[in-house]
Amino acid sequence: MRTLGKLLVIVFVVVMSAQVQAQQINFDRNIDNFRYPDKRGVNVFESPKDTTSTFDGVDVRVGGSFALQFQAIENENAGLPGYQLKEAGSNFNLATANMDLDVALYDGVRMHLRTYLSSRHHHEPYVKGGYLLIDKLDFVSEGFLSDFMQYTTIKVGHMENNYGDAHFRRSDNAQALYNPFIGNLIMDAFTTEVGAEVYYRRDGFIGMVGFTNGKLNQNVEEDITGKTGGASFLAKLGYDKQVNDDLRLRLTGSLYNTGYVPSSYLYNADRAGARYYGVMQALDADSDDFRAGRYNPNLTNSITAVMINPFVKYGGLEFFGTVEMAKGKASAETDDRTTMQYAGELIYRFGADENIYVGGRYNLVDAEDISGEDVTINRAQIAAGWFMTRNILLKAEYVIQNYDDFGQNSILNDGKFNGAMVEAVISF
Repeated sequence: MRTLGKLLVIVFVVVMSAQVQAQQINFDRNIDNFRYPDKRGVNVFESPKDTTSTFDGVDVRVGGSFALQFQAIENENAGLPGYQLKEAGSNFNLATANMDLDVALYDGVRMHLRTYLSSRHHHEPYVKGGYLLIDKLDFVSEGFLSDFMQYTTIKVGHMENNYGDAHFRRSDNAQALYNPFIGNLIMDAFTTEVGAEVYYRRDGFIGMVGFTNGKLNQNVEEDITGKTGGASFLAKLGYDKQVNDDLRLRLTGSLYNTGYVPSSYLYNADRAGARYYGVMQALDADSDDFRAGRYNPNLTNSITAVMINPFVKYGGLEFFGTVEMAKGKASAETDDRTTMQYAGELIYRFGADENIYVGGRYNLVDAEDISGEDVTINRAQIAAGWFMTRNILLKAEYVIQNYDDFGQNSILNDGKFNGAMVEAVISF
């Protein structure tokens, strides 16, 4: 893996050098049906569908992102013997970096590949995932199913699942420019699986169905049931319309369902790690719990999750909401457990080209924990940000997170963390 990482860095430097030389003649880094990694990509969800083609041969776009935070967060819990916390102080976190390759391969065919060059959990580079995006089938024959493909997109790969809309606004390792806050949701639905998704978009309506093999870590080994894996079904239905110059409305409902998989990672797959470093860590722990600050309901073998997301933007004021239900169990359990998550964020953007914003988010998780307890976690965040340029974002956040009803045998018993963070993000 480290050899691969070094090779990727060398490739990045060589390709970037060649691209910089080419851009001395023509600084045009746009490709078709592309969500920009800069400020133009804010409040963009699925990659846009535009039948206008600019394809003129294979075109490689090399991009990347970089994020660095200064953290001043304190944590506490009941402090019972055997469950004391490490002290969290104030300093800089590990700088994170991504490298993106987006390649126009053919008219209406694009590839995306993201590599984490540095992340909290893996300091060495490794591939997050990639996919092939097909908006035309002209590679079969010119104009093949053109009436159908005018509204259809096919996505295939080992890729981030399109479950819900919250994952379009979350920080993805160093790509933190789309997120107006610093932390992601408490119950962070994010996973990468091998599969395919088919989209149909027309007159503002959005429909998507997808299937994956339900596995984060790919292998062909059989489990104790004699299976090498399972299958997950995804679906999304919604409406997204720019009603007029001031008002945009979007409402989607999403489904993720698997009858059985050896291990479901829907709420536990982000190997880049949570944004709040060093919080709620056991004093005697030998290693960093890189997912601390989040909550995983541990529905590890069967799960049905539903997420509803409203988005309203009027002028500079925007609201984004999340209502989520996850139900399922681990294989050793006989009864299903249910976890509910609610989140609402209100953002006001102002200034030249809405380059400054302030906002707040409240996030609540109410869960039947695998321990058998009914537990609650709530978080309040207040944030402000400044797009210094469309590629550079400076943001600050104050966060308070409380853990309620966790038992005496939990490190989260009467747990709490609070404090401030500042994050600088560069994305291009």
